[in-house]
Amino acid sequence: MRLIVAVDGPGGAGKSTVSRLLARRLGAAHLDTGAFYRAATLAVLEAGADPEDEASVLEAIDGRTIDQVDGRTLLDGRDVSKEIRSEEVTGAVSTVSAHPELRRRLVEAQRQWVRRAGDRAVVEGRDIGTVVFPDADLKVFLDADPAVRAARRSGEIGSAVSEGKAALDRRDRLDSTRPTSPLRPAPDAVVIDTTHLGIDEVVDHITGLLTQA
Repeated sequence: MRLIVAVDGPGGAGKSTVSRLLARRLGAAHLDTGAFYRAATLAVLEAGADPEDEASVLEAIDGRTIDQVDGRTLLDGRDVSKEIRSEEVTGAVSTVSAHPELRRRLVEAQRQWVRRAGDRAVVEGRDIGTVVFPDADLKVFLDADPAVRAARRSGEIGSAVSEGKAALDRRDRLDSTRPTSPLRPAPDAVVIDTTHLGIDEVVDHITGLLTQA
């Protein structure tokens, strides 16, 4: 039976952890679409291409394959799960992912991935409910107080909270103001503030929403 849950939101809101646990609970696949853009950014950087030039970006990813298998992100079959979390990739991913044609190609790749998973998946990202799967069975937008998000992110990457906040502020600004697929809740998304909620509480809440649907 088809079941697609769209989980959107900014960094540090809990998307990845919640999505993984929710998928496990539902017996569904989990797709991290942000990893697709990070893998594309890695390909651009490795090719020495200009992240701001769309033609150079498209040339760098032309013929490359991006996939996720068992939670690992693969670029041309190579496991790049750790490399795509580097500072270099993090600093360039918003610029690379703003290019409309790149987004069109990766959105189609993401849809194909979910089709291969039998149309049963929890899909996380920043434009899932608005662009990738506007017909998702449930759309959720996770958010949290900026200070809490910064603390969570700094804990993940081992940086000072001030550095985490600066990075998140920059990413939020770029992602929410890009002309193509900006970060925003879908009109019919359920917005969940995770500031004072534990991971299990968020997963329980989303599971309850599916039961009500």
